[in-house]
Amino acid sequence: MWKLSRKTLLAGKTSLSSNTAAVTAQYCHSSVKSETAVPQIPSTADVVIIGGGSAGCHTLYHLAKRGVKAVLLERAKLTAGTTWHTAGLIWRLRPNDVDIQLLNNSRNMLTQLEEDTGCDPGWIQNGGIFIAHTEKRLDEYRRLATVGNALGIENHILGPEETQKLFPLLDPKSFIGALYSPGDGVVDPAMLCTALTRGAVQNGGRVIENCNVTDLLVEDTSKGKELVGVATPYGNIKTKTVVNATGVWGRDLVQKHGSYLPLIPMKHSYIISETIPGVRGIPNIRDHDYSTYFRIQGDAICMGGYEPNPIILEPVAKDFHFGLYDLDWSLFDVHLNGAIKLCPSYGNYGVKSTICGPESFTPDHKPLMGPDNVINGLYHNCGFNSAGMMFGGGCGEQTALWIINGKPDLAMFSFDLRRFTVAQNRDTQWIRERSHESYAKNYSMVFKYDQALAGRNFQKDPLHEDMLAQNAFMEEKQGWERPGFFMKQKAEVLPYDWYGCYGNTRHAESAYEEALEGDLKYSEFSDHHKLIGEEALACRNAAAIFNMSYFCKLVMSGPDAQKAADWIFSANTNREANKTVYTCLLNSSGGVEADVTVSRLNSGTGAVHDPQFTGQGYYIVAGGASAYYTYSTLLAELRQKGFNVTIRDVTNDLGVISIQGPRSRDILQRIIDCDLSNENIPPNGTQVTSVKCPTSKGEQVGVRVLRVSFVGELGYELHVPKEHCSAVYQSLLAVGKPDGVRNAGYRALYSLSSEKGYHLWSFDLRPDDTPIEAGLSFTCRKNGDYKGKTAIDRQRNEGIRRRLVYLTLNEQVPIWGLEGVYRNGEAVGFLRRAEYGYALGKSIGQAYVSRKDGEIIDNDYVTQGTYEVDILGKRYKAECHLRSPFDPEGKRILGIY
Repeated sequence: MWKLSRKTLLAGKTSLSSNTAAVTAQYCHSSVKSETAVPQIPSTADVVIIGGGSAGCHTLYHLAKRGVKAVLLERAKLTAGTTWHTAGLIWRLRPNDVDIQLLNNSRNMLTQLEEDTGCDPGWIQNGGIFIAHTEKRLDEYRRLATVGNALGIENHILGPEETQKLFPLLDPKSFIGALYSPGDGVVDPAMLCTALTRGAVQNGGRVIENCNVTDLLVEDTSKGKELVGVATPYGNIKTKTVVNATGVWGRDLVQKHGSYLPLIPMKHSYIISETIPGVRGIPNIRDHDYSTYFRIQGDAICMGGYEPNPIILEPVAKDFHFGLYDLDWSLFDVHLNGAIKLCPSYGNYGVKSTICGPESFTPDHKPLMGPDNVINGLYHNCGFNSAGMMFGGGCGEQTALWIINGKPDLAMFSFDLRRFTVAQNRDTQWIRERSHESYAKNYSMVFKYDQALAGRNFQKDPLHEDMLAQNAFMEEKQGWERPGFFMKQKAEVLPYDWYGCYGNTRHAESAYEEALEGDLKYSEFSDHHKLIGEEALACRNAAAIFNMSYFCKLVMSGPDAQKAADWIFSANTNREANKTVYTCLLNSSGGVEADVTVSRLNSGTGAVHDPQFTGQGYYIVAGGASAYYTYSTLLAELRQKGFNVTIRDVTNDLGVISIQGPRSRDILQRIIDCDLSNENIPPNGTQVTSVKCPTSKGEQVGVRVLRVSFVGELGYELHVPKEHCSAVYQSLLAVGKPDGVRNAGYRALYSLSSEKGYHLWSFDLRPDDTPIEAGLSFTCRKNGDYKGKTAIDRQRNEGIRRRLVYLTLNEQVPIWGLEGVYRNGEAVGFLRRAEYGYALGKSIGQAYVSRKDGEIIDNDYVTQGTYEVDILGKRYKAECHLRSPFDPEGKRILGIY
């Protein structure tokens, strides 16, 4: 059956050399009237967009619609490069709420574009179906369904027979269920770009084809590298703002100026069938398990997928405008095989055309957007991982808002280039490994605690070997290895084996992968649930040691340090020395760009933990998962305001050892030289002192101690010079054994912080959340001015339309985030963050709830409703709290037990 079907299918395949021109002509419709003969370029522009594909055209459209005089420069013709041959699928249900909002914005724009521009964008709403072959996959789709419902995306879980009625070619015996989204569809890329550019031109935008940008014009200034224009063969254009929308060529554009993008090109393919009777207008299909998609194109089907061994390209030739590669059928067989198993009759039809072109891919399968790391005024909107048509509208709009307002209006951290460090962006081997794995796993199920196997051990903190010796199961965040939890036996990360591809041998055994498999759950708790609970309860009942060394650690000092702190931070940092303040960095809308602790310092000895400076100085500590984002956000604001300060990143020079719990003070007092009493180091106090422990240079190690807690317990952080971290850690572990101290990882840390009601940035605290909405109004001072204060004052005076609440479940059922929240039977939000509270003995989640009518929300509205949480399609009763029910009076952090 397989051989016959494959033979039949291939019988209609034409040679690529003879059909490339025909395929190109089929996909490249005439574009908007543009300036093509000896281009007449303007001398200046508000914004120059480089690249006339989906990303560039969408960005131009949204800028022009908002009155910005923007010019799009395309080296060939519109849609050249990748856009012209894309499949044009629009799917909206994703395991991320920001993704869904962006995709929904793209789809909604498509439905209005003809009315706005007078030009048909080629949008066809034929719906989309996700196929499930296993119960676990169906559980994943149930998760997508619940967050889709919360965000207003119509969807239905269907059985095989119901699904076959929508797509008659399906074999209903080959799968167990499906997720159907009737509002999804397809778009013609050339028609869409024509509509977008026509609309842009109507609003004052310009499109210039056959105009290559030969270089970015960059000047070195006191504020760093500043963009001043672009160079073309026809003259220069002066501008302070450029958008890099060059797709697979994005890295080449900026590298000569010392900026690097984590992006590589790969071949990506699909085939177009001959005419298949009865398929016109039926839904598109995505079968993740079989690595196959079907895109309906008139009376034919486009079929492709993501193979485990894609061909990684060297830099794509600059003149590869409308070129295609030969399709490697040995790689494509995995999709063909899956397609025929799912739809046996599909094998009876031949192939009309093959499409194999270059696409740009990134280490986490997300686009690269936002401000450049090096060149001020340069923005990126590229690296779309073959999803540029889906995300183009939403991401183009966010890019336009970024340029106009200085920020997007959605929480775009997972798209922002600054989610990667400069070191990661420069490392081509790391980029290749991670981008390959992201490509190969694109159709894999998404689990909260899944970990990459590629690009590991990129950056290790000073306690890395100590953690491995204690059997830590390591996780990776922003390139750093950190302990997730501690096992009974070793489970170390092995070198990347490329999943056995490219001549590599797959690891026969991997204790790490076996342990990781135990975390890949939907309907059950993790296999490590009990072990993590033991760590969490040790912290609540005795003491636990957390290695937090990968946290971001900065020293800000100089003549304007106080002025800078007053403007940047929402809380009052003008305190006496050795006081630590928890505060936020806000954007102009009052959204939280970062939450940090800020300690006022006295000038010290010059040691890394006791810095010496002139003027005033602050020690700033932020979460490690967003460390570079926090650093670059802070630096950009300082440069823009012109404050006379310096920022020194000491993250690599200091480790952080945190001991938390009722016994923490007694244990630490045995080795530390200062008095840890409330009188000497009160809550939020800090002090330079020393620790007694054996080292190669003596018995005393200088450290900075901070009395702070991320778990809601009496506790302390030791900020230790990296060369002494191991000795301090071993001493603390040894003296704490009689009191039951134990190691604890980030899984316990996050559980404990959620249980206490503390926030985790990028989850329940994001740039689209204000401190007032998040219950952090105490971090916003009422006197003086700071960035975002106008928005904060407005919310204080007028009230808020959504607010953060805490929900606990009495039934022992796991939650992972994105579960829908219902009040009196009506959808009011979804879980942004979800953990299990081991001291409470319950699952606990955080959600922002709002009224359906959009009116002001008050405490009575929150507390007087009956709540449910939708978990895999079943609603569970929940108790709603304005603050976490664990230690609501905050006594434990004061040492009152």
